[in-house]
Amino acid sequence: MDLVEVAATARPPVCRLLDYGRYKFEQAKKERLARKGHRGGMIRELRVRPKITGHDLEGKARLVKRLLNEGDKVKVSVFFRGREITHPDLGWKVLQQLAQAVKEVAMVDAMPTMQGNSLVIIFSPGKTGKEVKKEPEKEAQPAVEAQAVKEAQPVKES
Repeated sequence: MDLVEVAATARPPVCRLLDYGRYKFEQAKKERLARKGHRGGMIRELRVRPKITGHDLEGKARLVKRLLNEGDKVKVSVFFRGREITHPDLGWKVLQQLAQAVKEVAMVDAMPTMQGNSLVIIFSPGKTGKEVKKEPEKEAQPAVEAQAVKEAQPVKES
């Protein structure tokens, strides 16, 4: 038996007689039991190509939904090989389509970013979150300017 101080700040200090080794064992057992049911935040990874077809993308979206419903985070990588890296807009489109397909069960943790030769996005379980914004289109700007020029009325000089 050991004399263990339970509350040092109390007046008078509170002590108990107990078997300290047994006490430590029971505390460790409680911690193990608490950890047993707890599953850490796993990140599952899914890899797709930028030229994936619509049907295959639907299958990947079903897989992402299943993983999210299990409580895992999902990291989706669009990996580019060879000259595909010159067209990252294809990867953006794939990730936008995937985000639209899983928006009712997922929220976007990390917006799409380039990591080496991959474009990566991270989804986590939940309903609310950031929406994947479209990549700014380079061709849209001249079209808007051309429309503004058409609508402009010529100034008559006198």
